[in-house]
Amino acid sequence: MRDLMGMMGQLKQLQEKMQQLQSELEATEVSGTSGGGLVTVTLSVKGEMRKLSIDSSLMKPDEKEIVEDLVSAAHADARAKAEKIAQEKAGALTGGLPLPPGLKLF
Repeated sequence: MRDLMGMMGQLKQLQEKMQQLQSELEATEVSGTSGGGLVTVTLSVKGEMRKLSIDSSLMKPDEKEIVEDLVSAAHADARAKAEKIAQEKAGALTGGLPLPPGLKLF
């Protein structure tokens, strides 16, 4: 019985820490770039796009496909960085818990 109560207490603490982490991840931003810095995408770690910056030198009608590709690449770069941060923070939070491999908390 005592083990069950201890485990319930740990679960409650973990839940509180997860809520704090969720708030922190919503506030944390990462930027991804492409085209040598001509396109920058800024995302929250949770994946919400906050900003898109396209250098004015790319604003030519005949370069539409290039711009689209650069935006996509910058977004992918930012998303990879966001996922890495989320995994690191979740790993620090759940350090001692035996979670199944590959389980994503976010």
